[in-house]
Amino acid sequence: MRRAGRQQATTTHEGRRHRPDYILVLLASSLMVIGVIVVFAISPGLSIQRNVSQNYFVSKQLIAIVGGIVAFLIASRMKRSMWKQLTKPLIIAAIIATCIALLLPVTPEYPAHRWVRLGGFSLQAVEVLKFATLIGFSFFFAKRMQQGTMDSKEETFKPLVILLGFIGFVVAVLQSDLGSAGVIAAMVGSMAFVAGLPMKRVLLFVGVIGIATLLAVSSSSYRKERFATFLNPERDCQDAGYQACQALIAIGSGGLTGKGFDESVAGYGYTPEAANDSIFAVYGEMFGFIGTTVLIGLFIAMFARLKHTLERAPDEQSRLIVTGVLAWLGFQTIVNIGAMVGMLPLKGITLPFVSYGGTSILFVCAALGLVFQISRYSSFTVQESSSERTSPYAHTAYGRGQRGAHSSPVSRRS
Repeated sequence: MRRAGRQQATTTHEGRRHRPDYILVLLASSLMVIGVIVVFAISPGLSIQRNVSQNYFVSKQLIAIVGGIVAFLIASRMKRSMWKQLTKPLIIAAIIATCIALLLPVTPEYPAHRWVRLGGFSLQAVEVLKFATLIGFSFFFAKRMQQGTMDSKEETFKPLVILLGFIGFVVAVLQSDLGSAGVIAAMVGSMAFVAGLPMKRVLLFVGVIGIATLLAVSSSSYRKERFATFLNPERDCQDAGYQACQALIAIGSGGLTGKGFDESVAGYGYTPEAANDSIFAVYGEMFGFIGTTVLIGLFIAMFARLKHTLERAPDEQSRLIVTGVLAWLGFQTIVNIGAMVGMLPLKGITLPFVSYGGTSILFVCAALGLVFQISRYSSFTVQESSSERTSPYAHTAYGRGQRGAHSSPVSRRS
């Protein structure tokens, strides 16, 4: 009885602290190990192209992973009450990084206004922006849910469209990064859907994003060329369709079991961005159909663990953050792999945890740290409040079977 009383006393809306999701950490670690293996295997070819030491790329990738581990540990140990205090500093940091990237001149090594460069250090400003968007919009939607105004045009939908439109313009137009703009739209759209945005406005939101994407593609000659290449990559394998053709050749040449760890040809200058955007194609060449199936399986397992945490998140904002992280990683994975196998146009998006690149690893590890922290407080039962007892969803698990599970009855759809 005494034990039961203690358990009842410690059960709050936030849930009791318990063992976090170490499986999620294991899956992410496995993906990063795979990335290091591939980068190590193609380092000789990469070093010749860049005229650097053979250990240059592996060393930088290992340093990035160490930085990612530190970011993960910080985020995973940060109390959820501190997230709100970090929102403004993160937004300011994202604005500053974006402005610096836009002001710096374009060079052959940095062909767009996407990087903050200080000496030998470089940082992709959009990765900071993704993380700030994740935290900022999770608070925005959580507050609207608590106020019961998710269905308000003035307080929710108009600010959402204006903010996202401005972010999309900066990223897709000024920084020429339509892929990252798509990631941010997927994150925000998924959080809005889960928060309980009315379905007609969800559809309107999707329509606006679709029109904006068509305008972005039609107004840019290289994007139109990429889309035409996607429809028929074989029409110009020597120029516009070169990367798409080489990616397909690399994956196809891997066969069932792959050529082997040290037998890659694609990594020696044949496949552009072999360690970044095209790393899945190089991996497929080395490890074949079986290897790519294992890699995709690891991603699917990770997404399943994220969904598991999402369904049992202890509060509105936690649930929205996990939703945003799932959309972030899921969208990038689908677009990257889809582009490599010819199912989607090339978008220049990295494969999370696997691709070479310090900024990407740093911030996806930080995002995963937030989810890991949330998993410490996940719940399997609903702690009913007085308002929830009257709700038809009062006896469901968090977020299971409906959207806006934590929102008040005022904000529910009719």
